Amino acid sequence: MMEIKLRPGERLDDLQRSGYKIIQNEKLFCFGMDAVLLSAFAQVKEGERVLDLGTGTGVIPILLEARSAGTSFTGLEICKESAEMAIRSVQYNRLEEKISILQGDIKEADRIFPAASFNVVTSNPPYMTANHGLVNPDINKAAARHEILCNLEDVAAQAARALVPQGRFYMVHRPFRMAEIIRTLSRYKLEPKRIRLVYPFVDKEPNMILIEALKGGRPRVTVEPALIVYREPGVYTDEVRKLYG
Repeated sequence: MMEIKLRPGERLDDLQRSGYKIIQNEKLFCFGMDAVLLSAFAQVKEGERVLDLGTGTGVIPILLEARSAGTSFTGLEICKESAEMAIRSVQYNRLEEKISILQGDIKEADRIFPAASFNVVTSNPPYMTANHGLVNPDINKAAARHEILCNLEDVAAQAARALVPQGRFYMVHRPFRMAEIIRTLSRYKLEPKRIRLVYPFVDKEPNMILIEALKGGRPRVTVEPALIVYREPGVYTDEVRKLYG
């Protein structure tokens, strides 16, 4: 690991994988469990190229590099401060040869990357529409939670264009938008193939959905067993503990 000087408000968090650490700043949007679960759900095969749309501080590319045998991982992030932190985290972990971070708009990904240039696309997009709940006055935090700078259709359209035929798209979202998600993905020829619902407790409603979609795939979806996060308040289930390493 290289030495790195943290800026005011920043901290260095342990990712519990391959000794990797990540720079975060609470004034911006910090990654949560959804990013960790998505990186565990996504399947990256040997030699594959991966694009993460809306990468934030780069947590998904870094975790995917630790978990898989992919050749290259690229993160696209619109927030300049988050993109800079992601770049420095990549440098800190000496991953420059495998991970690239670019500052840019998801809606303009088709201008940044050639069509059909990735085997896998991942995204942990904003969950809420502009009409859902209170919007944070901080634009960076607001854009991470609400569809201010991009929406579900933008993500699906850009993922479909970036993927090779039979490429795979992985996304984490909220179950209350499941019908809309499936309709939107299908419209862009991203056929849902695997779905897994995430429950905070065994007796509660699910609060996350993990989806794998295949570009140009035939209609047939597998609903995987439920993922339960907590055995009791503050105590992870064995499966979640393993996912966290």
